[in-house]
Amino acid sequence: MKESSTFCFYREVQRFRQPWLWLLIAGIFGVTVWGFVEQIVLGRPFGQNPAPDTVMMVIALVFGIAFPVLFLVANLTVEVRGDGLYYRFFPFHWSSHRISAETLAKYEVQTYRPIRDYGGWGIRYGRSGKAYNVSGNRGVMLELSDGRRLLIGSQKPEELVNAISLAFGKKPSPK
Repeated sequence: MKESSTFCFYREVQRFRQPWLWLLIAGIFGVTVWGFVEQIVLGRPFGQNPAPDTVMMVIALVFGIAFPVLFLVANLTVEVRGDGLYYRFFPFHWSSHRISAETLAKYEVQTYRPIRDYGGWGIRYGRSGKAYNVSGNRGVMLELSDGRRLLIGSQKPEELVNAISLAFGKKPSPK
């Protein structure tokens, strides 16, 4: 097999699939649609202190459409190629960010506590650096040559570490 910078050793696309999250989004969506129909369609004020109709329309647009669509399209894509590790958290990153072999000082599989260590899922900052995670509590901790630390959440962290080792010719950090 010929190794080139375009050859992809590993690719993982993660989406928000947690049932509790989708129940929460469905609840917010349901209340928003109910309020919109009551106030805008039927002309009955929604709640004891109803918002003006224009505010209700903005709420319906944001929480009834934009918020659910954001979680439907959001994804974390991680690729390991011969010329670097690429990550992209769509729709917040329009293009991939690259970490080259020269920039990567250390890396290892890590189990973490998403809420305690980083305040949840998404693009987060914590005591251990920055994290990109979508679900679960496992990933790969990367330490860059400038000392910055970056956690990339993964459902298959061992495969990700193996791909980095293969592509970069470096061994993971000892535990």
